[in-house]
Amino acid sequence: MNIEPYIAYAKKTFLQKTAYRFDHLMNILSTCLKIFIFLEIYRALYLGREEIGGITMAMVTTNFVLSMGLDAAFYIDDFFLPGKIWDGSIATELLRPVSFKGRMIAENLGNAFFKLLFCFVPTLLICVFTIGMVPPHSVEMFGAFLLSIILGYGVLWSISFAVQMLAFWLVNIWSINTIKNVFINVLSGSMIPLWFMPEWMQGVLQFTPFSSIYFIPVQIYLGQLSFREIFLRCLMQLIWIGIIYELGNVLWKRGQRKLVVQGG
Repeated sequence: MNIEPYIAYAKKTFLQKTAYRFDHLMNILSTCLKIFIFLEIYRALYLGREEIGGITMAMVTTNFVLSMGLDAAFYIDDFFLPGKIWDGSIATELLRPVSFKGRMIAENLGNAFFKLLFCFVPTLLICVFTIGMVPPHSVEMFGAFLLSIILGYGVLWSISFAVQMLAFWLVNIWSINTIKNVFINVLSGSMIPLWFMPEWMQGVLQFTPFSSIYFIPVQIYLGQLSFREIFLRCLMQLIWIGIIYELGNVLWKRGQRKLVVQGG
């Protein structure tokens, strides 16, 4: 498969984002503000203590900086396909000599790479110099952390891909996307660190795709997992990517057979 068209799509999306500098500045400030607000809430809950149940305030700080920073970087256009179905341009898109799904991935990767460089990195530096955070447990753990966030992005994209496919059957998927985002925010550890969930819930969540997005990378970064556990968690991330993507792919194939475009 020739990947040059997809690299071009990713590059085009990356360059388009450079035109909106004020928006990106606001995104950085918004992400930092959310992190500071959540940290103040947890400082109040800690009542000046450094540790509760083996979880230090420094660990909580690191969790919020990494998970909320990555949440801002891992922006995915949840209405890429629905928008093209609504305006009828999906008919033209399907005639292009490139894979529509490949284009979706390429444009989202271009967007994510831009936000990683110009949103996550600046946010990370601001937080490091203002509130501090725990450094990586080791060089090896940091390498595993980078691999895990790539897989976490894959899980997040696969969930969005599967939900977008419902647009073939539903007039508006805004409400489903909202529910999906609530589940991700709450169950991925970005809003509430999963350390504070009941033990039975932690046991359940570690086998769901949600913890694979942000919490597993944070655990690896902090050195909470052995190398065997890291291998198993990364394998689980790959399995979730495969399962959810295949579900979306089945919906994609059935949706194309059902598609009817009116107007012109």
